[in-house]
Amino acid sequence: MNAIIEKINAAMQQAEKDLAVAATLDEIEAVRIRLLGRNGLFPALSKEMGSVPPEQRRDTGNAFNSGRNQLQEWMDAARERLNSTAAVKTAAAMDPTLPGRRWNTGHRHPISIITDECVAIFRRMGFTVADGPEIEDVYHNFDALNTPADHPSRDVGDTFYFSDGRLLRTQTSPVQIRVMESHEPPVRIVAPGRVYRRDTPDATHGMNFHQIEGLYIDRNVSLADLKSVLQTFATEMYGPKANIRLRPHFFPFTEPSVEYDFSCMMCEGRGCPVCKNSGYIEIAGAGMVDPQVLRNVGYDPEVWSGFAFGLGLDRLAMLRYRINDIRYLYENDVRFLGQF
Repeated sequence: MNAIIEKINAAMQQAEKDLAVAATLDEIEAVRIRLLGRNGLFPALSKEMGSVPPEQRRDTGNAFNSGRNQLQEWMDAARERLNSTAAVKTAAAMDPTLPGRRWNTGHRHPISIITDECVAIFRRMGFTVADGPEIEDVYHNFDALNTPADHPSRDVGDTFYFSDGRLLRTQTSPVQIRVMESHEPPVRIVAPGRVYRRDTPDATHGMNFHQIEGLYIDRNVSLADLKSVLQTFATEMYGPKANIRLRPHFFPFTEPSVEYDFSCMMCEGRGCPVCKNSGYIEIAGAGMVDPQVLRNVGYDPEVWSGFAFGLGLDRLAMLRYRINDIRYLYENDVRFLGQF
């Protein structure tokens, strides 16, 4: 047994004892912060995953995931126990003759706002919305997308695997595969959703975040069509002064592939510290769908062609609302959320 698994087992034994006797929600929260908080044990252990020998990574990853899941179940059970006790006390003290209280409507989350705006823009361009499971199989998440067997993204240090071999999707691209498998071309879809990766949380990265991907398959589709769609989106989202640029890149599922940038919204392309004086901010990747991906879903690449693109919804929200730390989007601070 390696050191990481031993640390997880020891922490879980202590957590089980602490949660079994927790008398307040603050005591439960203390356990969560100690193990799952930003400076807790599990985030710290995730940084050590890269040093685990390859032959131990699967067992280590399984122990890490099962530990987090078990801990969440224990905390939920402890909260339910306390809530049940509180409900009994509240029911005994309730006065049914008192007038009711009006609940205030909450605020929409910035990710929800940006997602709805993106979907509305793409709908106006003729795209429809598609959805798919967040728990995926290796075929739809990697194999069908032409990802090589030795690609780093397949490693347990980058992807959350379950003990049965399934995984939490690392991108919304599997939705594209599932749609093409079940629909004859032409296809024009966008797929918004949550994705998961083993990134170390910081100001611009998180272990779960949101994407919206687009796919257009038809006859005689070109890279010019892709650029037109992206330019239209940038203009609709950030105003008439927004421009884009394409840069050559490589992705396993597109050929040719590009990364695309939007002109900086802070300085309108003149150059500032935010865009490192380049006038542009990197957004995401895109390209023409690789012929092998078309063959994998039963499309004839001699007849059909198309493009795919992806957008990070979290990054779009950060740019729109001048948010400098992605963690603000997920900490549920009412002072932050109340601004939207």
